[in-house]
Amino acid sequence: MHFITMPRFIPLGFTLLLAFCLMRSSQAQEHGFSPIDAPGATATLAIGISPKGDIVGYYLDSSPPNSHGFLLSKGKFAPIDFPGAVSTFATGINLTGDIVGHYLDIGSRFHGFRLSKGEFTPVDVPGSTFTFANGINPRGDIVGQYQDGYPPFKTHGFLLRKGEFTTLDFLGSASTLANGINAKGEIVGQYQDNSPASNTHGFLLSKNVFRTIGVPEAPLTAARGINSRGEIVGHSTDTNGNQAGFLQNKSNFTAIQVPGAVLQGAVGTVATGLNPRGDIVGYYEDSAGNLHGFLTSKKLIEP
Repeated sequence: MHFITMPRFIPLGFTLLLAFCLMRSSQAQEHGFSPIDAPGATATLAIGISPKGDIVGYYLDSSPPNSHGFLLSKGKFAPIDFPGAVSTFATGINLTGDIVGHYLDIGSRFHGFRLSKGEFTPVDVPGSTFTFANGINPRGDIVGQYQDGYPPFKTHGFLLRKGEFTTLDFLGSASTLANGINAKGEIVGQYQDNSPASNTHGFLLSKNVFRTIGVPEAPLTAARGINSRGEIVGHSTDTNGNQAGFLQNKSNFTAIQVPGAVLQGAVGTVATGLNPRGDIVGYYEDSAGNLHGFLTSKKLIEP
């Protein structure tokens, strides 16, 4: 196993931390967001979207297993359940339709998986206590996170390429999670610092260089998805507890807030994935505390 640990924080673009100050509210019209709700579900979360527009995620129901993955293709839902699993979560899909995610076994341990041509393959970092697979690109590279098997049980990001795992750690971080990877091999994710407040920051890893993504005055920023154009989606929470998704296009940022979604709640609005044509998926919490997936487009939210 290889390890990548970078020596310093490098601002994204010119000064990413300041650029978000120029972010303008999307003021999106309601027709700009299409809700995604799996039939019979009590909650639906859309997580990844392919270049073709196929969407993966997971939903909750009232009977075990409580969580099922799903594929939404051409308007039809298909459940994804790892054989024998207690719960299944689908989180990423690539151009050829390969899907990644994670599942919970009967021993209460999480494992990553890859689903290709109807066949499941477990994804487990050697020696880990749990593994989550979060994203996959067209050439089959997989990113995610794992917890090591020795105290203090730190969480690390990973890249799986051609059968070989590489650990990804933002230097000085308390934990690192890799969430998405594009066709160029650029990776986005988040890390938790070692400050007393344990703030969370997003990152972009490109050509072995980590660059911090941080929303000003937001103690939490997470980068969740990146497409082949280098556009990034994620979410943040500001000092007032307001939560919103964001789209970063070059040095410009646009807030993503589903009309009717709560600002201060357990979730708010979270953007999780986008494809090269600018389709964006995620999920949001309504005023009743229910979770719904959504689909929108950068053409509909950008000013």
